[in-house]
Amino acid sequence: MMAVRFSKCRNPSVDACFRSGLSFVWTCFLVFGTALIPQSVSAQDIIDVWIGTGRSSLSRGIYHTTLNCKTGKLSSPVLAAEADAPGFLAMHPKRPVIYAVATIQDEPCVAAYSMEGAPGKRSLTLLNTIEIGDGGAAHLSVDRTGQFLVTAQYGGGSVALFTLNTDGSLKQRIQIVDHEGGSKVTPGRQDSSHAHWAGFSADRRFVLVPDLGLDQVVIYQFDAVSPKLVRHGAGILPPGSGPRHMKFHPDGKHILVLNEIGMTVTVFAWDAKAGTMTPVNTVFTIPESDLSEKGLSTSEIRIHENGRFVYAANRGHDTISVFHFEPRTAALTLLENVHVRGATPRNFNLDPTGHWLIVGGQDSHTLASFEIDQQSGRLTYNRSIVHAPSAICVLFGFE
Repeated sequence: MMAVRFSKCRNPSVDACFRSGLSFVWTCFLVFGTALIPQSVSAQDIIDVWIGTGRSSLSRGIYHTTLNCKTGKLSSPVLAAEADAPGFLAMHPKRPVIYAVATIQDEPCVAAYSMEGAPGKRSLTLLNTIEIGDGGAAHLSVDRTGQFLVTAQYGGGSVALFTLNTDGSLKQRIQIVDHEGGSKVTPGRQDSSHAHWAGFSADRRFVLVPDLGLDQVVIYQFDAVSPKLVRHGAGILPPGSGPRHMKFHPDGKHILVLNEIGMTVTVFAWDAKAGTMTPVNTVFTIPESDLSEKGLSTSEIRIHENGRFVYAANRGHDTISVFHFEPRTAALTLLENVHVRGATPRNFNLDPTGHWLIVGGQDSHTLASFEIDQQSGRLTYNRSIVHAPSAICVLFGFE
């Protein structure tokens, strides 16, 4: 994204000033393929934001808002598609299609929606649904080719594999794999398997599934020809960690796993060729003096595209943790905890420009904007907060 600022023309001749400005605009048209018109808010400044929601008396489905990437201001969310608890969302990598894990006509399913309209003014149209089974899913991801989708079933303790049609609609659920056992370190939470996240490695050779109940990241080899998932190995977390979500570092050499129960982040060295994870270090997401507080759990982790800034959300503590990551040593250092100006931050996201962090407050029914310092990664509340019913997933839109 490129911002172009127009300065005042100092030529006293109005005609000369006009010609100078016209020449500049025409040059921009030739270089960028479009004429750039000076205005306070242009189409390029506005980014679509989709909000997945939890089951509540206020929420009716998937909501749509916009982010002004110059000012960080959010528009008032509007209902884009009716659904029961469309908790987690994912975007097709090549087509304007959104996927949601939801309940439609009393059936837990994956739903595919096409995006209609111009950026900033989009709506959703349901394409189709496929029943998930095994109690419904907590998370889903699409591979980089847009051919496959995986879901993680928290209640059922399983991972499912789906195929997609060329138009982005759902084709078929072709496999569901059950996880077995539980670490039993935390009674009531780890008595059995609870798959909480599922995603493809960059080369599509593996699917990784953090399992809160097992204290493992289960690794599957992915065969795109068959297609099928084959158990390959696991990344082992400290006992009682309760791994929830994870992200691949942009360097392709590390994985950062967020642990819900332990209130920690574990850094792993990732061998992309062998498909193995080796633990490097584990750090707390909040000061150790705050760990005695009741009702604490982590929820989401994100890595800035520069690889140096890492963020994690803490429910109960109601903060975003800001870390500095050193790729050479894999050292992760907690810099600050910033209050989310809401309650129960179950999800947040970084906008495509890397300048804004948008966080949803599930219990406060809010969506708030924070500016990211490009040198330190620290956050500043942007004083933009809007009403968003039971916001539990924040997804930036298709370009």
